[in-house]
Amino acid sequence: MSKTKQAKRPLTQAEKRAKTINKLWLLLSLVVALLVLFLLSIGEKTGRSFPFLISIQGRPSVLQGMKTMIERNALWEDFASSMICVAAGFGLGFITALPVAFLMAWYTPVRKIIEPWINFIRNIPALAYAPLIVIMLGVGRTPAIVLIWICTFMTMCITIFHGIRNIDNTLVKAAKVLGANDMDIFFRITLPATVPFILTAVRLGLSAGLTTLLAAESTGAQAGLGMRIRYLQGTFETNAMLGYIILIGIIGTLLNIFVDLIERRLTSWQEKREEA
Repeated sequence: MSKTKQAKRPLTQAEKRAKTINKLWLLLSLVVALLVLFLLSIGEKTGRSFPFLISIQGRPSVLQGMKTMIERNALWEDFASSMICVAAGFGLGFITALPVAFLMAWYTPVRKIIEPWINFIRNIPALAYAPLIVIMLGVGRTPAIVLIWICTFMTMCITIFHGIRNIDNTLVKAAKVLGANDMDIFFRITLPATVPFILTAVRLGLSAGLTTLLAAESTGAQAGLGMRIRYLQGTFETNAMLGYIILIGIIGTLLNIFVDLIERRLTSWQEKREEA
């Protein structure tokens, strides 16, 4: 017998009103941002650095700059190269940060050895040690991936570690009293309770990967959003440069929305504070 699908609960009037209000706030936020950009674009000192989205009185615009980059066949190549670097660096960061964080939380000797160095390195700007990685690995995409890996690893490892440390120890003690072994405690208590912190680490790791692009792609990369921003800075093409900056922000926002969707599915059991 096939199981009938559970009918979706209809939204209440209060929930519909809240969704409408949220959309209005988002629209207002967008209008305010466009207004600020417009005022900057017409300013005597700020107009050259902050062109508007569309052309005003014959001045260069962001859309014109992006069109120029498309005509140069640079935009797609830069986008693809950066996404490969971020995906590879973030993937390496996640698969290495997860076991290291659990080992640090469960075994004191591991924590005593590793934690001080993680706190030490993650406070150093990536741009500071980028040249050392280039000297070691040469130019190209590899040093960019390694640099993003280091930054995302540091961010995610410390976030997951503190999440595990914040798990209620009463649950672990109760499970041991009931006869649970270490494997049962890990899969039935620790791992489910750590999921929200892992998702927070993913969110922060993706952000760290994107914010490291400029430093990562200054390591002799032939293409990439960060590399192109540095190049456009040298040629004073601020309209295209601002377009690339906005594009990185859009990518980060879309990734954040994607993580939100995953979080709602995996942590629907978690109680959250109601918004006023």
